[in-house]
Amino acid sequence: MKIALITLGVLCLLALIIIIISKNKKTKVISGTLLGVVLLITSAYLCVPIFKNINYGLDLQGGFEVLYQIEAIDDQELTQDMVYSTYKSILKRVDILGVNEPEISIENGNRIRIALAGIKNKDEAREVISSTAVLSFRDYNDNLLMTADVLGGAAKITSDQYGHPAVSLSIKDNEKFYNVTNKVKDMTNNVIVIWLDYDENNDSYFKEKDKCGSLSTSRCLSAARVEQAFSSDVIIQGNFTQEEAKSLVELINSGSLPTKLTEISSRTVEATYGETSLNKTLTAGIIGIILVVITLAVLYHFSGFIAGVSLMLYTMLSFLVFYLIQGTLTLPGIAAMLLGIGMAVDASIITFERIKDQLKIGKDLNTAVTIGNKESLSSILDANITTIIVAIILFIFGESSVKGFATMLIINILLTILVLVFLSKHIISLFAKSNVFDNKPNLFIGLAKKKIIPSKDIRIPFKKLDFVSSRKIILPIILIMIIIGITYSLITGFNFAVDFTGGTSITVDTHEKIDLGNYTIAKTDKNKDSATYVIEETLEKDEIKELSNKLEKDYNCTTDIYVVSDMVKKELIKNAIVALIIALIGIIIYVSFRFRFNYAISGIIALVHDVLITIIFFGIFHLEIDSIFIAAILTIIGYSINDTIVTFDMIRKNYNNKKQVKKEDLKEIVNNSVRLTFFRSLMTTITTMVPILCLIFIGSSEILNFNLALLVGFIAGVFSSIYISNQLWLLFEERRLSKTKNDNKKDNDEVEELKIKGINC
Repeated sequence: MKIALITLGVLCLLALIIIIISKNKKTKVISGTLLGVVLLITSAYLCVPIFKNINYGLDLQGGFEVLYQIEAIDDQELTQDMVYSTYKSILKRVDILGVNEPEISIENGNRIRIALAGIKNKDEAREVISSTAVLSFRDYNDNLLMTADVLGGAAKITSDQYGHPAVSLSIKDNEKFYNVTNKVKDMTNNVIVIWLDYDENNDSYFKEKDKCGSLSTSRCLSAARVEQAFSSDVIIQGNFTQEEAKSLVELINSGSLPTKLTEISSRTVEATYGETSLNKTLTAGIIGIILVVITLAVLYHFSGFIAGVSLMLYTMLSFLVFYLIQGTLTLPGIAAMLLGIGMAVDASIITFERIKDQLKIGKDLNTAVTIGNKESLSSILDANITTIIVAIILFIFGESSVKGFATMLIINILLTILVLVFLSKHIISLFAKSNVFDNKPNLFIGLAKKKIIPSKDIRIPFKKLDFVSSRKIILPIILIMIIIGITYSLITGFNFAVDFTGGTSITVDTHEKIDLGNYTIAKTDKNKDSATYVIEETLEKDEIKELSNKLEKDYNCTTDIYVVSDMVKKELIKNAIVALIIALIGIIIYVSFRFRFNYAISGIIALVHDVLITIIFFGIFHLEIDSIFIAAILTIIGYSINDTIVTFDMIRKNYNNKKQVKKEDLKEIVNNSVRLTFFRSLMTTITTMVPILCLIFIGSSEILNFNLALLVGFIAGVFSSIYISNQLWLLFEERRLSKTKNDNKKDNDEVEELKIKGINC
């Protein structure tokens, strides 16, 4: 509530700025500027308490995540009701563990993923969640006497005759219970054994009788001699602690699972990993944002300052919205926020460059701002909509931290449109209308007066750069590089993570040589903070516990163990391929609708170039490719099409400005369009790379490869938006115009034939 009230105050303050500025004159501008400074500082200050109140994922605070395959019991057909009942039972069981904000989600209709961030005892969590909680009464020889159907009411904590903790069960079917106990009293070994989740293949009273009653080591809960028949409440007596008795009561009362759970993937992350990752990533993020704000102010002076204020407000709102929807923030989620900052900056740079174009040809400030805001709107919306298409696809097909990344990216894009497009533009318009900056274009937007030359047409910068002619050299070189890179990567082999190979990944926070016993190490990767060992075996939960304890004891290190079954591996690969295909189809449909089909095809080929360059980079340097790499690739696709669409928008504008476009005009249209957007492309890429570089050099090593993929992909994206997508569009458009010309010529020839007398009579 406190956060909400403070945020409301900030928004009211922003509204006050707009009211004050709208009254014009110098005093109002000065007041508005001072309030802008206050807003900048306040937004920055609010980021800290909001950030601290957000739910953190496993990678930021440690914890336990497990993926179960849900199967029906006794060869029944699995139904939605069974799955939902399993989900509700697990919800009750997680409550037993006392975990804040657990994540429990159903996947593919027959799987359930449970993420318990901040859990202390992972082994206890695994047992409580997966236990089917079925009580059975058996004799000394393990023959079934009664099931839990004879019981009624809730289990309760009580005490035995010695005052030790015990569990009381009330009897519902008194007659059946009396008959069974009457039969047992006459047996040679007159014992009733109470079992929890009895496994007929592994459990027997003969093996377990010495441990019976110790909940932490045996499923045998209690064994009592029956001297006479009875039908009163049953007391389960064992060597229980108070906490164990309480856990047993809650487990029994949570209800039996209607299905069988098979663990197919799991991950454990120690809290020390999470805390280190959080601190490093937060530091990198703060530095990245500050550098971006400074860059905007240096480039665009007062307008840059306004953009910086809007950017800080945008950052604060990103955290606030994520907090309000109770999202779980992960390392990739923070990366998505920083990526969103780059995209938000792009919206400001596009607008400022369009305003400067109008000022350069002699338009007054108010007119230039109005035209610049209007002309930049379509580019910004088209670029952000194509990116949100990719983000939605990531959310649908992604799992765990990838879904969190997609959620943050969607929030960022919507806030970019709200804050950096509409709100920021409106504030800048109000400042422009104040008349204070009419003769101060340099102060307002960083444009020196000597660059203002009255003209009817927008001046074309970088005229010495001929992007079209250079394609004859650049495109073949790129093609050769891709062929060589792919060939080399295929020969040497890609470094696929356990996500794509299956098996177990064991990360330890020590560089000391680790002995994994009988397990064969398939691969070892080391970085500045830790070492990762991959083994081909898919460890079971008991093996995970044993190995984790061994490593902690022998090497005094914490462990992060990630298990991926063959089933999960295949599903991940399939989802990755489907997500990529749907993302490309979605982009083709949208770009074709907003532009033309030849724009869409040109853009898609450029995206394929960006993806291939990133994959080749990882192949040549043998960097690990994991599930988060797929999120990076889809982000590159979304961001690169953003770059491409801005240039396409300029091409379309210049194309439509000509009354009749001839084939020989196309080269000039493309060259001029690229020249007009060239500075914007460079500045946007640089400002986007600033936070990514901060994450690479300062942030957590856990997302180093993710950030490297973004860095390489963005550089490839700005290159392809200049030299590939536009050049391909030029080739397609030249062919289209040639075909249209030939078709028109053929039609005209036929018409001329009809005009010749005596020939066609």
